Formats: sequence, structure tokens, C-alpha cells
Amino acid sequence: MPPRGAAGSCRRRRLAPLNEDNGRFLLLAALIAAYLSAGATVFSALESPSEAAAQLRWNRTLHNFSRIFNISLPELRAFLRSYEAAMAAGIRVDALRPRWDFPGAFYFVGTVVSTIGFGMTTPATVAGKVFLIVYGLFGCAGTILFFNLFLERIISLLAFIMKACHERQLRRSGLLPPNFRRGPAVSGVGSLVGWKPSVYHVMLILGIFAITLSCCASAMYTAVEGWNYVDSLYYCFVTFSTIGFGDFVSSQNAAYQNQGLYRFGNFIFILMGVCCIYSLFNVISIVIKQVLNWVLKKFECRCCPKCHKSSARLGRRNAITPGARLRRHNISVDADGQYDSDTEGRRLSGEMISMRELTASNKVSLAILQKQLSETANGYPRNVCINTRQNGFSAGVGALAIMNNRLAETSDSR
Repeated sequence: MPPRGAAGSCRRRRLAPLNEDNGRFLLLAALIAAYLSAGATVFSALESPSEAAAQLRWNRTLHNFSRIFNISLPELRAFLRSYEAAMAAGIRVDALRPRWDFPGAFYFVGTVVSTIGFGMTTPATVAGKVFLIVYGLFGCAGTILFFNLFLERIISLLAFIMKACHERQLRRSGLLPPNFRRGPAVSGVGSLVGWKPSVYHVMLILGIFAITLSCCASAMYTAVEGWNYVDSLYYCFVTFSTIGFGDFVSSQNAAYQNQGLYRFGNFIFILMGVCCIYSLFNVISIVIKQVLNWVLKKFECRCCPKCHKSSARLGRRNAITPGARLRRHNISVDADGQYDSDTEGRRLSGEMISMRELTASNKVSLAILQKQLSETANGYPRNVCINTRQNGFSAGVGALAIMNNRLAETSDSR
């Protein structure tokens, strides 16, 4: 029977991933709450004086209009409420294109499934609202799947291009033979085994592409819509990030010069911008998760120094652990001999083990070594059962699952 200390250590090791995930979640929740508080403070300081001044100007204008045209304030406010209802239905003072013809309805459903939701056009009938609930349920789910597939392909494309550049750099420096070709026979070159692009390089490339796309789209909106360039950049970010305030909405006038070309360009810019910003947000989330892992690592075991000292003592007494790689990677390898939990507990506690048990442990390590050499000779291992919590990046779902083990910082080999 293993000693009580060894059993407690094993129990803590089994519970560590769960506690780490919970700690990461709570830390992120606290940081988001602090981030929201800081943002609310900044926006309140920036926008509150402007709001108060606008309210004062509006009250002055309202009283002057009521006095000049001899209209009571209640009647005037009732008229303005009717105008607000007309605006909600899509009616504007200036001549705008119809909201619910086919192009207008297509623009509306595009803002629905992409979760932009400008609010310029909304269904007014009960049937339209009920249909929107069902339509948006499946449409938003399908669009999120499309964004995830786009993310998977853009990460694969960037990894392919960056690996080709890395190979060219190695060939120029003489670390690769001139006749090097990709394939199983030569994929075991030390500088390329397990090479993956850094998340920081991918984030830089996506950021540059997003900025370039936003600048080009802003130039088009400034020329066609008549907005200033800063407002156009603001509209691009609000739209591409699917925030969709609705204070600026493109393609709403009744007619444009080269209207067909402009609407096609508007569609392409919004589609590419939303996909690019979605990918960029998910890559940035990997960096945020790295920061959270670093913070958790700094606080690891500081609340229980006795546990830290006992684990360090065990590490010194058992410097050579034949089965350590098996336990770390969760690789299932059949080996002859007895290698059970009792042997493991006695070996971790520092107790002498028999020659038969030591031979069985060495056979396990030898089998793992032979498996790794075979994988290196035959190319990269495609599917290996490895615990992805080693770097604090669990497999996850959605975009995190797509990027897991595709970037250097989420790789289980680090």
C-alpha cells in the first residue's frame, strides 16, 4: 500500500488540471470585470459632458420652437414620439432606398446571420418577428461554423507559407541540404521536426491584413458615403467586429454612382473584414490565455509551501524515473512484467524496488523510445494521444479546438 503522502500527491496531481481550469476561468472573469469598469470610467469621462451639452441644446431648441409656433410642449413631444416610431419602421426624412425590397431584405438577413445587427431595419409584424427567431437560430449557427472553417484554413495557409519561408532560411544558412524535398524520408531533419508558426507571428500578419483591409474600405466609404475618414474607420471596426451600433450604416441611400459595383465591393469588404477580425480575435485570445497561464504559474503552490518542499524532495530522491515520460504523455504501450500502482507508489516514496520491477520500467521506456524513433523516421506523427493540458491549452471547442496544437504556443511538444 503506498504511503499516505504519495497518495495525497497523486490525488493533487489528478485534480490539478481541473483546479487550473477553474482558476483560469475565475481570473479571466475578474480581469473582464476590471476591464469593463475601466472602460466604463473612460467612456463616462469622455462622453458624459457631450451628452449633457446636447441635452441642454435640445431643450433650448424645443422651447424656442414651442414658443415661436405656439405649440404646447405635450403636443410637440407626442409628434416627436410618432417620428421616433416612424424611424424605427425605417422611414427617414431624406429619400432612402426601400427597406424590404429584395436587396434591402438580403442586406438585412446578412446583418442577422453575421450577428452585426445594425438596427436600421427591423421586422415590424408579429409574423416577421417569429420568423426571425427561427431563421436567426440556424443562420447564426451556420455562420459561426463558416467562421470557424475560415479560421482553420487561414491558420493552415499561414502555417504553410511561414514553414516554406523557414525552410528557405534554413537552406540559405546551410542547415538543410540543397536537394531537400518534403516527404517521409527526409522529414526528420532536426530543424523542421515539430516546427509550428508562432502565435505572435500569426497575430502580426492578421493584424496587418485587418488594418490594410480597413484602410481600403474606409477610403471607399469616404468617397461614396461622404463620411470623414475617422468615421469610416470607426464604422469598419464596428461592422467587422460585429458590434453593429447602427449610427453609421453603408449602402442606405436611394442611388449611388456605380451602384452595383459599390454594393458588391461593400459586400466583399464586410465579408472579408468579419472573417479576418474573427480570426484575429481568436488568435489574440490565445495570447490572453498565455498571460493567464503565466499568472497562474506565478501563484502555483505559494499557498502551500509544504507541498512544494515535499515535491522537490521527491524529485531529488528519484532523479531517474523510467516511467515519467509514459505518465506525462499518456501513451498506452504494452510491456512485459509487473508495473502497477504499488510499484509506482513505492518508487516515488524512495523505497528500493526489485530488479524485475526496474527491468519492466526500462522496457516501457525502451518501447516509447523505439516508437518515437519510428515516428521520426517515417515523418511527423499525425495522431498521438497526448495530454494537451501540459501547456494549459485543453482541446476546447470551436475556435480554440481548431487552433489547438496548430501554433507553437499551443503545441503539446513545448
